[in-house]
Amino acid sequence: MDADRIYRHFCMTARALEVIGERWSLLIVRDLLLGPRRFTDLQRSLAEITATRLTTRLRRLEDAGIVERERAKSGREVWYRLTEAGLALGPTIDALTLWGIEHARQRPAEDEPVPSESAMIGTKVWLMRFGPPPTDGLTWVWRFPAGDHYTLRAEHGTWDLTRGAGDGAAVTVEATRRAWADFLTSPRETRRLPNEEIRVEGAKAQVRSFAHAFAAQVAK
Repeated sequence: MDADRIYRHFCMTARALEVIGERWSLLIVRDLLLGPRRFTDLQRSLAEITATRLTTRLRRLEDAGIVERERAKSGREVWYRLTEAGLALGPTIDALTLWGIEHARQRPAEDEPVPSESAMIGTKVWLMRFGPPPTDGLTWVWRFPAGDHYTLRAEHGTWDLTRGAGDGAAVTVEATRRAWADFLTSPRETRRLPNEEIRVEGAKAQVRSFAHAFAAQVAK
């Protein structure tokens, strides 16, 4: 390990930061929490990271036992996935996201890309902290452009986030990533659903419950 990455005093927080505290490392973990990704998927989601830096971070995370790679059964395509140690960082990502919601919430700037993973992890964390306890089996689906879909399903009193459009959705949301991120970071008193940029489909009672879960008024 590089000398400038070592804190040189005993502390388990310091030990953890020596492994995952570099810029981009936790965001790579964030993007792998929902399942394996290819190098190009990660590069697209992280936007500003260079190929060289992403390669370096992935290698360090592999060396630390947080990420592992696997080749597709056919072809030379390589996928990256989290190990058990990497998956154990899930609550850390959620806690950092909640801190950001409560203490550093800002709408995305005009020149900032909005990764769908970060928007949807923020959605899940918002509901877990501020939303009502969900009924098991309740399913909501988000459809972003270009087939970028996500599902939130209530299981055992909490929310499980997965990629893809799940079956049996009580509510389906159609929006751009930016429109949903703008909504999620807006003041509660200004929230309306559906609105000009966010379409919400479902039975009236289900749409009303969905809007109330996000502290939004139901548009007439």
